[in-house]
Amino acid sequence: MPLTPKGAATKQRIVEGAAAAVRRHGVFTLTLDDVLALTSTSKSQLFHYFPGGKDELMLAVARHEADRVIGDQQPELSALTSWPAWLTWRDKVVARYREQGRECPLDIAVSHIGSASSGAQAVAAELLERWQDALAAGIRRMQSIGEIDAARDADRSAAALLAGIQGGVVILLSTGRLGHLEAALDQGIEDLRRRSRTENGRP
Repeated sequence: MPLTPKGAATKQRIVEGAAAAVRRHGVFTLTLDDVLALTSTSKSQLFHYFPGGKDELMLAVARHEADRVIGDQQPELSALTSWPAWLTWRDKVVARYREQGRECPLDIAVSHIGSASSGAQAVAAELLERWQDALAAGIRRMQSIGEIDAARDADRSAAALLAGIQGGVVILLSTGRLGHLEAALDQGIEDLRRRSRTENGRP
């Protein structure tokens, strides 16, 4: 049965509060009482929306955070049609992580919750696949206009760029330093540009 607007808002409030609770306590030590306290929700309310208890709630949190990761990069992620567009996307990613700091939806979806259950692992895997596919689509668009060599494996290049971003995020979360993420993005894009210039006979 579809939720009423009020019911949908209540469910969303619980999910967002649970995400905040994960940041504060971690998945493995988090209790439903922690979520209830943070969201001012009764136990009967929580089980009304999440009859499967903590596992179902954490799966909803993982989906919510995964959607945030992709949504925070739009519309730039879907418009990688020129080198200026790639740099605009790069700047948006850096700005978002500078703003978020250690309050990172990628870390929650992939590292915290993704390691806690098979269902959440599937959500984390889907997130990374969606992100990689978007990057690969951008590379293919650049190949179609001759800016990247057509022989380049777009999926592999996108995977390498995404791995660099993920590594930069891990270092950011560990040290609070953004430079590694910036370097991963800059080097990844420069790798695409440098090889395309060389392959097309340009200096």
